[in-house]
Amino acid sequence: MTNPAQVMVVTPHPDDAEFGVAGTVARWTREGKESIYVVCTSGDKGTTDVNVKPEELTEIREQEQLAAAKLLGVREVIFLRHSDQSLEDTPEFRKEIVRLIRMYKPETVVTVDPYRRYIWHRDHRITGQVVLDAVFPYARDYLSYPDLLDEGLQPHKVKEVLLWATEDTNCRYNITDTYDLKLAALCCHRSQLGDNPSLLELEKWLRQRHETMAEGEDFELAEAFHRVEILW
Repeated sequence: MTNPAQVMVVTPHPDDAEFGVAGTVARWTREGKESIYVVCTSGDKGTTDVNVKPEELTEIREQEQLAAAKLLGVREVIFLRHSDQSLEDTPEFRKEIVRLIRMYKPETVVTVDPYRRYIWHRDHRITGQVVLDAVFPYARDYLSYPDLLDEGLQPHKVKEVLLWATEDTNCRYNITDTYDLKLAALCCHRSQLGDNPSLLELEKWLRQRHETMAEGEDFELAEAFHRVEILW
């Protein structure tokens, strides 16, 4: 038996969740909610260093992700270990996500919005679409992947989905008190961030980004999402 978690964050690569939802995850942790991360790829192509091998980069990025998750209070990190830039919308990938949803029974699933226009990383687009399909209807329907029933994994209905990196914001979370934790978690991904001057620029850009997301609210910093309530 797997202990349920209220929140499941499904991220294409190590570090994407820190950009998209880390402040909100830290807030949920403070409220007593348990969260898990599902990392779909190893990020094994995410480097400009011609001397690093993909398997070495995989190990580095997994350790960075574990460190970031620990700072945020994430209970568990699950690495699916698909190769970077290789995700496809297949029944097998969808089944992986359905299995985890039925195992952990989250109320909230968070992932990247697949519907951004024009240039968008393919892994992001595929992850978002597969997760949405896994949530509805596959995780819910009794006869979807019937062999999962033989594993004791009963259907589960997710209550809501939050999509980050959206062009259609309808939901904002106050991260004013957890922004420093978000920044610290993001800085765990040193393989992606480079040297200290770059970190200073990152902090300036990140604060401005979250100030913009909070415009019109009565708090300073926000993370913005498109929220979908699952009614059926």
